Amino acid sequence: MNKNHSSTIYLDKKALANNLEFIRNLLTEKNKFSAVIKGNAYGHGAVEMMTALQELGVNHFSVFSAYEAKQVFSVLAKNSVLMIMGDIPDEDISWIVENEIEVFIYDLKSLQQFITTAKNQQKQVNIHIELETGMHRHGFDKKHWEKLLGIIKANLAYIKLKGICTHFAGAESSANYKRIKDQQENFREGVGFFKQAGLNSENLHTSSSAGAIAYPEWNLDLVRIGILLYGLWPSKEIQLFYRMKYQTTFDLQPVLSWHSSIMAIKEVKPGEYIGYGNSFLAEREMKVASVPVGYGYGFSRAMSNTGRVLVKGKRLPVIGMVNMNMFLIEVTDVEVEISDKVTLIGKDADQEIKVSYFGNLSDQLNYELLTRLDKSIPRKLI
Repeated sequence: MNKNHSSTIYLDKKALANNLEFIRNLLTEKNKFSAVIKGNAYGHGAVEMMTALQELGVNHFSVFSAYEAKQVFSVLAKNSVLMIMGDIPDEDISWIVENEIEVFIYDLKSLQQFITTAKNQQKQVNIHIELETGMHRHGFDKKHWEKLLGIIKANLAYIKLKGICTHFAGAESSANYKRIKDQQENFREGVGFFKQAGLNSENLHTSSSAGAIAYPEWNLDLVRIGILLYGLWPSKEIQLFYRMKYQTTFDLQPVLSWHSSIMAIKEVKPGEYIGYGNSFLAEREMKVASVPVGYGYGFSRAMSNTGRVLVKGKRLPVIGMVNMNMFLIEVTDVEVEISDKVTLIGKDADQEIKVSYFGNLSDQLNYELLTRLDKSIPRKLI
């Protein structure tokens, strides 16, 4: 346990290597792979994950924003590529061009700003044109393709067209099948438009983790993989689809585990309320232990009186209301001492609390739960 913090997140490098093998088995030799480490690597720690992934042979990374790119740039290897898929403030454009970071371009204004900066630096900017195909989030609409083409052709000396891309609107659910098929047709039309005009990109890419499994024919040149890296499924439906299609026992392994320790132990008499308010009444003599983690660190208030943790291989209940910095567990029937390890996510003996179980109890998606884990919690590779 980290003595400078009330809990520690551990990252299992062997599990990560297993998941990389799982992903590579999904892809063909023509499919390059970009590790998505946005959202602090889905709560795992972007710097730690980039470091481990590079050691395991990954050399292409995707983040959401310029802010995230700057956070990981110090550990980016010389032969690695960093790609920004979203937010770029004007003040970061110069840094991006100077350091040859790749960027999604989805509006004409930002394209012009990048070209101007590239001219000033006498460099080329590495761009991926994002097409609007039906998600209606961001990307170039068909009505702007002609103007976009003209701007790029007039400035080829300052542009490297690294990719043309889009994002499927919910590949993790068959309910979106028709919508995604329409997106695929729209993307095909867009690529054809630019190709016919003599503009070829180095990479075409559409697929995320869910898309890589549900629509493998659309993995194309580059595949952007996030949640699978961390040993989790985009959805239960995708997990079942994979099981039926591939008929294999090879599986994902969770990379993250989260541990704290017992801070204090108290005895409570029958008839006494425990914690804030009156949500939990002791109906017998009880022994209660406090754990110095709360919703301020990502342990949801929804776990109040419903959650479970592991101590000495036993599954113990969370009782009373989860506080900002603390929650309580019942240890009446377990011999425990102050400083004993408490597992919030992970394994202890033959018991395990999975991210999915934790998420179900707190009514959060895997993605949401993980990205809410406090960034100040130390992440350690094991």
